[in-house]
Amino acid sequence: MAAPDTSPKNTASADVGLATSVSTLVGMPVVDASGQPCGTVYEFAVDVAKDAAHVAALVVRKRVNGKRTEWLLPVTAMGEPAAGAARLQACERLVAAGDLRDYLLLERDLLDQQIIDVDGRKVVRVNDVDLVWEAPVSGSGGGLALRVSAVEVGLRGAARRMLKGLPTGFVEGTSRRLSARAIPWEFVDLIDRDPARRVKLKIEQDRLAKLHPADIAAILEELAPAEREAIFTSLPEETAAETLEEFEPKLQRELVQGLDNERAAGIIEEMDPAAAADLLNELSDERSEAILGEMEPEERQDVEELLEHREHSAAGRMTTDFIAVVESATVAETVAALRTFEGDPDTITEVYLLGEADVLRGVVSLARLLMAAPATIVATLNEGHRVCCGLGASDREVAELFDKYNLRSLPVLDEDGRVAGAIHAEQVIAQLLEG
Repeated sequence: MAAPDTSPKNTASADVGLATSVSTLVGMPVVDASGQPCGTVYEFAVDVAKDAAHVAALVVRKRVNGKRTEWLLPVTAMGEPAAGAARLQACERLVAAGDLRDYLLLERDLLDQQIIDVDGRKVVRVNDVDLVWEAPVSGSGGGLALRVSAVEVGLRGAARRMLKGLPTGFVEGTSRRLSARAIPWEFVDLIDRDPARRVKLKIEQDRLAKLHPADIAAILEELAPAEREAIFTSLPEETAAETLEEFEPKLQRELVQGLDNERAAGIIEEMDPAAAADLLNELSDERSEAILGEMEPEERQDVEELLEHREHSAAGRMTTDFIAVVESATVAETVAALRTFEGDPDTITEVYLLGEADVLRGVVSLARLLMAAPATIVATLNEGHRVCCGLGASDREVAELFDKYNLRSLPVLDEDGRVAGAIHAEQVIAQLLEG
């Protein structure tokens, strides 16, 4: 009977599925099949082009003729891992590392990099990278696999790094007592590496775009300019427009400067006309005219009219996005007008009633409108009072009207009593914050 084969195997074992991490494995000794030292784990090479979810090889560092050299140990050529093991086993000879520029190196390229935590609505730092030993990957030719499972952004990952070099069992036991905050690797997308070899990380754009624009703006404000610009330019136009309105003028200007005129026009067309006019006022006349030239005629006209007015006046603060119907219209006809409104629906709280020559005759709240029968004439739902201001009203006068009458919006009338625009409560709040 043949003697049992006691040589190391590259097959799955009871410990396949064992969780580990970059910080746990860095510095761990590597031995050959006979137990002789081969070096220590220095890095983790991921071939993003072939398989971004698994480590292709460990980079092992050892001394040869007194000089530190780097060698590759393919994960498929390793012995079975064991829980609490103090060393790793190489079942085959290591090969010279050569040029590693085509690889993503987990410790060098990921640790301490910024990443967007969508669930936490903030930017966090990568403290560690979680790994899992797995059974062979299909098509790998057999052997083990080391999957990248998540990036650690909480205290657990930070503790592992601080305790690096101490016995593995102690490190894992200590870190397990701390709360884990990790972002699954499948939710992490890689942006091209810059010349400094930093890897910028971001969450999938569809998840980011679902956040409130104020949260997106808060996240982007935490990023360095290059990262901020890269992520902002990847947002859908409508989301980018809503987010842009949340920034201070200086940041708005910086972000628009990084866009070509066509892209900038597409985003500004989606903005509230008053906010768009304010933004264009922050740009040079030449750039402002170039962007206006790329805009659709209707949107361009709305913004150009606002650009003619004094900034700190009702005319300069108002938006041309409002809903007005003739006072003889029915509730059904007014609701139809609401459905075709192309502005921001969140700003509409009232409908203005127009008489002869489009002169303002009254105001109806949405609540009254929606509770009335479809055949009701909207004039019968008139609030009974009318608060408005002229084009030249100052910021202070506008704020006093909102405070005195507890307004949701304020119609701005031209010299003939026609509605030129509207000022909404959120614009007054922004105005007061500016002061």
